[in-house]
Amino acid sequence: MSWDSYFHEICISVAKKSPCLSRNIGAILVRDHSIISTGFNGPPRGIPHCGPERLSKDIILQSIFKDHAISISYPVPNNCPRHYLAYPSGTHMELCPAQHAEENAVSNAARLGVSVLGSTCYLNTVIPCSKCFGTLINAGIAEIVVEELTVYDRFTQFLIDNSSIKIRKFEL
Repeated sequence: MSWDSYFHEICISVAKKSPCLSRNIGAILVRDHSIISTGFNGPPRGIPHCGPERLSKDIILQSIFKDHAISISYPVPNNCPRHYLAYPSGTHMELCPAQHAEENAVSNAARLGVSVLGSTCYLNTVIPCSKCFGTLINAGIAEIVVEELTVYDRFTQFLIDNSSIKIRKFEL
């Protein structure tokens, strides 16, 4: 088994831990073929993820549902609020309490005092959004390996063009 295949399978396993009701993404940070941190997309520690618990506590989200004339029936559907409100994918991200997998992998390493400088970030998705790409630049990530060489948002290309991070597709 190649290193790329091995790390890709681990990304998929890490993604399964994600409580996100929209997308399950896993990120692993690797140096010298050793995993130094992992992350999946989900809300910060202790913050309710989407579904009944969040809706019962989030008065802003309750207000948005009311503004859209959506009655909250119980039991609340276990669905992404943005999907429930029929917003297109990738829009109204301000309603999403989740941190992206890349951010969580860097944060988890920092929480444990582990340097990620010079590491490789493996992701079971496309090239990160501009916010995560900026985080990876600032953390000193040397390489990003993704499933598809598709840019998540149009603002990321400027960061790609002006950074030294190597980006490549998994060699499976």
